Amino acid sequence: MAALHGLCFSGTACWPAEAFARTLEGRGIFVVEAAGGFALGRAVADEAELLTFAVHPDRRRLGIGRDLLERFEAAARDRGAVSAYLEVAADNDAARALYAGAGWDVAGRRAGYYGAGDALILRKAL
Repeated sequence: MAALHGLCFSGTACWPAEAFARTLEGRGIFVVEAAGGFALGRAVADEAELLTFAVHPDRRRLGIGRDLLERFEAAARDRGAVSAYLEVAADNDAARALYAGAGWDVAGRRAGYYGAGDALILRKAL
């Protein structure tokens, strides 16, 4: 996962292998995979969070992202979540379009979350 994440993200947004290892040991953590991508989530009580999401650059625009998002939502529902959240860079137009097309709505903004850039908090009822 760290190798793929490194292809998709740079700087502080890129998770090292140690971060994945620590996260995977956490409560409520789950992973969904598809050819060329993965989604890492957490479900606690009735809420889920999409912690990170990656699709190999050569495999983008093939429906893998939408498939992973649907698998994440189903896995979260299976774990009792009735709503889900994620954070996305405000200037990541491709990701924002994917999430909007899947019914995710803006619920808030974190100024300077990604260094100089803002993050949008998105929410979806499951």
